[in-house]
Amino acid sequence: MKKVNAMLVIILLVIMAGCGGKGKQSPDNFITVDVTKSYPKKELILQDFMDVEYIALETNDEFLNQGVVMAIGKQIIAVRNNVRDGDIFIYDRNGKALRKINRMGQGGEEYASINRIVLDEDNEEMFVNDAKRILVYDLYGNYKRSFNSSYGNIYNFDTESFICHDTSFDLDVEETDKPPFVIISKQDGSVIKEIKPACQQKRPNIVIIRRNDMTVQAYTSNFPLTSIIPWHENWILTVYANDTVFNYLPDHSITPFMVRTPSIQSEKPEAFLSLGILTELYWFLQTEKAEPETVGTTPADTRVLWPVTYLMYDRKEKAIYEYAVINDDFPNQINVYMIRNSGANDEIAFQRKIEAYQLVEAYGKGELKGRLKEIAAKLDVEDNPVIMVAKYKK
Repeated sequence: MKKVNAMLVIILLVIMAGCGGKGKQSPDNFITVDVTKSYPKKELILQDFMDVEYIALETNDEFLNQGVVMAIGKQIIAVRNNVRDGDIFIYDRNGKALRKINRMGQGGEEYASINRIVLDEDNEEMFVNDAKRILVYDLYGNYKRSFNSSYGNIYNFDTESFICHDTSFDLDVEETDKPPFVIISKQDGSVIKEIKPACQQKRPNIVIIRRNDMTVQAYTSNFPLTSIIPWHENWILTVYANDTVFNYLPDHSITPFMVRTPSIQSEKPEAFLSLGILTELYWFLQTEKAEPETVGTTPADTRVLWPVTYLMYDRKEKAIYEYAVINDDFPNQINVYMIRNSGANDEIAFQRKIEAYQLVEAYGKGELKGRLKEIAAKLDVEDNPVIMVAKYKK
């Protein structure tokens, strides 16, 4: 089995040599991750490798919300509720309440839902993605324009365009020549450039998992984790039906960044591999393994669990570990998972909300430190959440 896996890696390296193009990387510049292995554990302190800021969202009669952060810009934060009521709460970066916007409806200038918000403060625009369209408003909620969209994981590429994951790519169950990623115009949504790795594996986006005498079809479109990760001036691109994670460079060349083994096309793919936060010291990733479980007596009674293993590549040691990251300001809090979410950009790696009642309780037990302790001392249990913002160290 070890000989087979070694041969697989050699074959993948040969294939990827043709994917580099201009400015291609050598094999020493990407890592291979065996999704079947068990790795040693390592504990990290968040503040040792990231700058951490806390933003207490102002609470008043008009600004009671559940603190679901959709976007964080240089000047403002856009927040919504878990319930789809259409409210968008705008705060400044210090958490001061500014205004509430609601353009939910069925009209041509209204959104049906809020799946994602992208801020473009340079152009004073807010892009609301409701899955079928992108609606563009100014920062006060005044309608400007809209265009059709099937895109997810939308990021500002430059002042005039977005880089996006085309979610229609994931819905194809047949082999497809569609590009998984595109660069589109912010003005009208037209495609400026298609991004398709030259060695993209042509296969259906269904992976067959066989375990414990059960066969399960796993759809890669079911994975909500981000497919696009900003990394300095580059973009790390993941297609879950591929063995290779790619690095998209400013000159539009594509190089391999990471490769998984065994192949997703093998008889035992075992798990999906996806990336999380990338820092100068560590690259965080995770594997999700299908675990079929029988809950009855017929095949229809089989369900699939997806336990996640959180891994970290130590760039200095050139070794992979299973990680636990501890917030030193709240050490009794559960593990901080290093996964990107809404609000991430070239300054912010990720954000997490901490409920007010949790902080009030922890403060009473003497479990908090630093700025978080100062904020908690002034909180009421019914206040809006506090947003923890993890930023790349400069």
